Amino acid sequence: MDSNDKTRILDGSRAVTGREFEEDLTRSATMPTGQLVNEPEEKTLARRRYQRGSVFLRGKKWVARWREDLIGPDGQVRRVRRSEAIGTLAEFPTKRLAARRMELVLAHVNAPGYRPSRVCTLAEFSTRWEQDVLSQRKPSTRKAARVHLGCHIRPALGHLRLDAITIEKQQQFVSSLAGHLKRKSVLNVAGTLSSMLNKAKQWGYVTEGVSLRALAFPPKGARVPARFFTAEEARNVIAAAREPYATLYALAALTGMRAGELCGVEVSDLDFARRLIFVQRAAWQGKLQAPKSESSVRVLPMPELLRLRLTRFLQTWRPNPDGLLFATRRGRPMNPTKVVQRNLHPLLERLEIPRAGLHAFRHTHCSLLIEQGTSPTVTGAQLGHSDPRITLAVYSHVIGDAHREAIEKLSGVLALDGPGENHNPQLVN
Repeated sequence: MDSNDKTRILDGSRAVTGREFEEDLTRSATMPTGQLVNEPEEKTLARRRYQRGSVFLRGKKWVARWREDLIGPDGQVRRVRRSEAIGTLAEFPTKRLAARRMELVLAHVNAPGYRPSRVCTLAEFSTRWEQDVLSQRKPSTRKAARVHLGCHIRPALGHLRLDAITIEKQQQFVSSLAGHLKRKSVLNVAGTLSSMLNKAKQWGYVTEGVSLRALAFPPKGARVPARFFTAEEARNVIAAAREPYATLYALAALTGMRAGELCGVEVSDLDFARRLIFVQRAAWQGKLQAPKSESSVRVLPMPELLRLRLTRFLQTWRPNPDGLLFATRRGRPMNPTKVVQRNLHPLLERLEIPRAGLHAFRHTHCSLLIEQGTSPTVTGAQLGHSDPRITLAVYSHVIGDAHREAIEKLSGVLALDGPGENHNPQLVN
């Protein structure tokens, strides 16, 4: 008689087939979740199978093999066979030692809190990240990240599964970028990769994540001081410019606002009664967006000279749909790049002043503040920096009056003579 046709008697009440008998055994091997054994059964949780896996020698390397549940891009759970090299024959001379090493590999699979892992390739996840996460960022951030994805990340790492992008792979990727990109560009691309993989880790995908501190980047090169105007050059530029550019340049020089912030100012942001300017938005390629950072949203004092100039400018100001202080003929925000190309550069050439962008006014403003002895905290707040150390790092080339006076005092104490003359013998031990 075939085994499937055999019957067994349970409790002496009825005959069941072999398959029904196995199902009864499975039910008896389950335990109600969060309940005692004697309590009524509501929800059941099947006991998890403990895996020991297998280990074998391939050449001179020990290879561990086991099975793992993975959630694919379609949401379906699949059990797949995994294998991984766990060491060499020199490291583990016997199979028993290799098996002990394999127990560490299987620890997460056999853990009580184990759940099926989500896995896919970086190219597949990047599409979802671009739709669900990147779409919520500022337009300028979206454009930069898409360039990073299309030109660097997807071509180099798109074919790899997320769990295969280890720290070693990440470092190899950074090193390859360093061969043809500047340090700042390498950091920007790595930042996009970090944002994407760390989000994948939060969503439950099997991935290493990215820590920029754990990666080695190209060394910093010599910082070239940014071009900025002297006080006299700034006055000449403002005096020679026509409106609305003259007022735009005056606002830049007297407040130190970023180029995008200048083109994003609305008339409603000007409080003439309290002499305040509210920085709440920025313009980027003809569109309005949030400023660079949270600390960029700030309130700036309006000097009396600027108040008078803005008052005169508003007498001939043409209203536009967004109420922008500076707008194109179509009522859209000015593009800072076009302002520089079409007005500032030709004006500088006519005045025989070396070329510079709108950011030069910001550097001029900061330089004059530091030279007058303004503290880094106040200067950083004026510029919208989150940390005064940023101000000191960016504008470290500026020498303030307090700094000069301190060095002058030091030189007076030393009182060194010129070359070939006798030095004060009291200073020499």
